[in-house]
Amino acid sequence: MSDSGKGSFFSCNTSCVDYSKHISWRIYRYTFEIHKACYPLKEWVVENDKQELNCLPLGSFHPDSLRHKFNFIADVVEKIAPAVVHLELFRRVSYASQDVLVSSGSGFIVSEEGLIVTNAHVLTDKQRVRVELKSGEQYEAKIKDVDHKLDIALIKIYPNTALPVLLLGSSSDLRPGEFVVALGSPFSLQNTVTAGIVSTTQRGSEELGLKDSDMAYIQTDAIINYGNSGGPLVNLDGEVVGINTLKVTAGISFAIPSDRIRQFLEESHERQAKGMIRPKKKYMGFRMLPLTFNLIRELKINYKDFPDLNSGVYVFEVIQGTAAASSGMRDGDVIISINGKTVSSTEDVSEAVKNNDVLSIVVRRGNEDVILNVIPDEID
Repeated sequence: MSDSGKGSFFSCNTSCVDYSKHISWRIYRYTFEIHKACYPLKEWVVENDKQELNCLPLGSFHPDSLRHKFNFIADVVEKIAPAVVHLELFRRVSYASQDVLVSSGSGFIVSEEGLIVTNAHVLTDKQRVRVELKSGEQYEAKIKDVDHKLDIALIKIYPNTALPVLLLGSSSDLRPGEFVVALGSPFSLQNTVTAGIVSTTQRGSEELGLKDSDMAYIQTDAIINYGNSGGPLVNLDGEVVGINTLKVTAGISFAIPSDRIRQFLEESHERQAKGMIRPKKKYMGFRMLPLTFNLIRELKINYKDFPDLNSGVYVFEVIQGTAAASSGMRDGDVIISINGKTVSSTEDVSEAVKNNDVLSIVVRRGNEDVILNVIPDEID
């Protein structure tokens, strides 16, 4: 082919590549290689009918393409990502002369002035919280309010400029089968995106063995891992419909509905306006589920060394920097007794923590029974 492009299907005023006359211009858009001299904008001429087309810049795509039409997840992420934050939690320990990073989590901005919503279990007592924005800016945060029963917390940073925010949608309008997107920082990998559908909109806390809670969770198959907690679950309009809260196993995760977030924020505002302070509560620092037949079956499929038990309480996450973590409790332990009393429900555990200052907990770990001595923390 000559430098002028003579005899080619497409020609421009600099050299370019031959293409079959039978390839449609839409398909060729994705397959041709453009000589650097043709980038970024040149006029292309289809020689057989003299139709003129604009040579698009590399990386762009035609509005009629499937990629442009159906990448709705990417559109949502682009819209909401600037308002999703990464949290790092530090604690002063006896063997170090400075604060040590003990855990991480996620959150999302709900006011331009720097109010951020996250999970209560992400925050633990006597910790320093550092917030990192998508831009890379970092701020020290102040804990404003925590509700451990709802598992929602509010923190605040003090930026110099207005911040991007996420709007709360209505979780009561959600339908099973709707697409949802989860953002967060699992395993400290910031700006991680997963997507799925709503499996059910009303998974009662009693079905999960959380008898001291009246929460009806959103169940989704969008993957939520450690560190995703506190991040937003959003609909395709980019509205928050829940807080990513817990994962039981692959394909079964749960989020706190946005209607409960809205209720928490309203009540928090009223409390702070009146100067009210929450009473202190005992706090262990792990998350649990009762061993049901279905859960045992699922755990045995996914974990070949899961012990042969038919009752107990399954610990699916131990929060770093808490009394439970300090005692040596691990993810995957099964609590079988506390202070000599057999444990078969999460209510048994909650009552024991509430009524005792020191706990002797027996957990089944693989094929061994391990005794853990725990003094619960006291938190606001």
